[in-house]
Amino acid sequence: MQLKEFLDSRVHVYNSPDFIANDPICIPHRFTVKQDIEIMGFFAAVLAWGQRKTIINKCTELIQRMDGAPYAFVRNHSDGDLKQLLGFRHRTFNDTDLLYFIRFFHHHYSHYQSLENAFIPPAAHGEFRTEYMEENPVPPADIELASAACYLHELRPGFDVETALNHFQTYFFSLDDYPERTRKHISSPRRNSACKRLNMFLRWMVRADNRGVDFGLWKRLSPAQLICPCDVHVERVARKLGLITRKQADWKMALELTGNLRLLDAADPVKYDFALFGLGIEGEL
Repeated sequence: MQLKEFLDSRVHVYNSPDFIANDPICIPHRFTVKQDIEIMGFFAAVLAWGQRKTIINKCTELIQRMDGAPYAFVRNHSDGDLKQLLGFRHRTFNDTDLLYFIRFFHHHYSHYQSLENAFIPPAAHGEFRTEYMEENPVPPADIELASAACYLHELRPGFDVETALNHFQTYFFSLDDYPERTRKHISSPRRNSACKRLNMFLRWMVRADNRGVDFGLWKRLSPAQLICPCDVHVERVARKLGLITRKQADWKMALELTGNLRLLDAADPVKYDFALFGLGIEGEL
């Protein structure tokens, strides 16, 4: 069987609602409000290291500490409410980090309706004012465009996932007196990190294939631009299949893997994250 056919068959198996229950993506699936999905999707991604069951339990604990309503808590909490967060810990993520995350979310959602805006860098060379851009610039499918240049990502030269992630880290730590220890929880390509957790979060928010797993809430990045999340399972399987040759697990490795996946499906390369992760976690190889 050809590699594409084999991986496509595994995508079909693992890109399924049956996958959700045992994966951290089940956390944002507990909500229907867009901002709740964004906030808990972000926490679930950032906390995604260790056993999946533990990750889900810690995120469930966090939801309870925020009174079951993350967005309302972020926007309306009092100083006294923040005491409910004290003592939270998962691996090296502790309540100091959590309090800054809440502070950032409060700041961001005081200015924007969606966390998507946090990943949108300033327009290249100051040519475009982002506040005047349409909120949903992707046109309906039944409207033909005169030129591909009408797409938003073509209006912003250099606007890609790498630019978005670098911008997000800068923006995330733009508030005064952020804890230096918290920086380790938000990676960036400029530090040559593979950015596994943030790439996974972007996959959840951007991909939309009606399979009931990824949300497809965000439209300013396309699935074609996404970079494959490279956790230990994905990396191990990708190496066995010859999709990675780079030895170091870094941003360049993530680009190498995604480039090879684009040869299989240029429009949606990170759908193969399902196949690679599933093959790794289930031990099929």
